[in-house]
Amino acid sequence: MKHNFKHLNIWKLSIELADEIYAITESFPKNEEFGLKSQIRRCTVSVASNIAEGSSRTSQKDFNRFLEISLGSLYELQTQIIISSRRDYIEQSKFELIENKITELQRMISGFQKTLKW
Repeated sequence: MKHNFKHLNIWKLSIELADEIYAITESFPKNEEFGLKSQIRRCTVSVASNIAEGSSRTSQKDFNRFLEISLGSLYELQTQIIISSRRDYIEQSKFELIENKITELQRMISGFQKTLKW
């Protein structure tokens, strides 16, 4: 059974997160252009992309594998956001909002995985 990724709340939230990440990383120092800034953006794009790609798979098991990749990207993103905060690239209030959104999305994806029948 295929899912329309555009209707999945996990995909919608991952797109919101990507928008926020892109906005926050705009102010990163120039020397991070190809470092943390680039890596953080790739991670956040990977989350939404893997949800979308997985939704096209015909088996729930395959979809679950892509959701696992999305979760891995979220944990990687969370780590990079923590590092960025410690380097004072992100204001504390923005850091807390982003980390809360990441944690919520991790919880939602894990919950969604439990609904897949395979």
